[in-house]
Amino acid sequence: MKRIGMGLIGAGLVGPQHVEAVRRLGFVDVVAVAGSSEASAKAKAEAMGIPKGYGDYQELINDPKVDVVHNCTPNYLHLPVNMAVIKKRKHIVSDKPLAMNASEARQLLQAARQSGVVHAVTFNYRGNPMVQHARAMIAAGEIGRIHFIHGHYLQDWLTKETDFSWRVEPEKGGLSSAMGDIGSHWCDLAQHVSGLRIEEVLADLTTVIPTRKKPTTARETFTVAKGDEGESFSVKVEDLGSVLVRFEDGCKGTFSTGQVCAGHKNDLAFEINGAGGSLRWLQERQNDLWVGRRDGGNVEMTKEPGAIEASVRHYAHLPAGHQEGWATAFHNVMGDIYNFIAQGKGPGEPHPPAFATFEDGYRANCIVDAILASSKAGGVWTQVESG
Repeated sequence: MKRIGMGLIGAGLVGPQHVEAVRRLGFVDVVAVAGSSEASAKAKAEAMGIPKGYGDYQELINDPKVDVVHNCTPNYLHLPVNMAVIKKRKHIVSDKPLAMNASEARQLLQAARQSGVVHAVTFNYRGNPMVQHARAMIAAGEIGRIHFIHGHYLQDWLTKETDFSWRVEPEKGGLSSAMGDIGSHWCDLAQHVSGLRIEEVLADLTTVIPTRKKPTTARETFTVAKGDEGESFSVKVEDLGSVLVRFEDGCKGTFSTGQVCAGHKNDLAFEINGAGGSLRWLQERQNDLWVGRRDGGNVEMTKEPGAIEASVRHYAHLPAGHQEGWATAFHNVMGDIYNFIAQGKGPGEPHPPAFATFEDGYRANCIVDAILASSKAGGVWTQVESG
């Protein structure tokens, strides 16, 4: 198999996970990393065993050994960086959200389609084997027509007023924090697993902590402040919210998202109720899938490769009882993307299920924009833009 060169732009919290995931594939060479300065990029490159470090992301994009660029920058850089990669006609893997809003995401989707490059967004929870098994069960009609989808995505890393991130700064993270950052994951999973698109939303968003302490020096996401440090910062984006959802085909739904929920570290969950059964998956118990039945006993299905639907069995790498986690799901997503590229396929061809494209990223931005508009209008039903 021909080797593929990967370049990483942005080496913060999730950047090293991209590197580890593609290295596990065996046919990808991590060529270079670009950072906010040449010094920081070279330091990151040395720490991760990467040959080159660039202080300018355009230099990395221009590197002839780089075939695929991973954009792990803050949200406000997604449009310019992704667009620069597309214009160079290199394949692009962008962290979510795809852009700051639906308008920017639409620009990127149109440019990617015109260029013919492979484009992907890291909705990484798709890569879990039990998520894919749930999707396969629904596609096979095993729980019948779906009438209700509900769940949540709760975290606690912004619970204190001394907790801070660029994600709460609108000029860097966009007009949404909790919904854009993690609510988008829930919406993508709900649509991906059920096969139903979100068409309308009614949202109630709030800012639990309206004033935070902004540190005077940069701090990584999920780190804890030492003492009452920093200057006062007025927060204009939500850190908690609930949404009523209307899916296509008459299905109803509801979900809540918050980053101020003490004790909830990465609590992502969905439940899908159909005429013939129910399915529930919890990210913090990601090797299990609950199957509920009206007649007969409920089943807590534990990951067992032999019992997983054959077409998605390859997402499970270890025997039953051997736990697979967040990093493996991320690796599965990268496997889908890079195998697609290695096979010489183009963006118009059918792609593996864990592989989310700019179409999916654009759809997520449209949903978040509709949620913001609904809440701003006082909680009214708002149509999700379709494209």
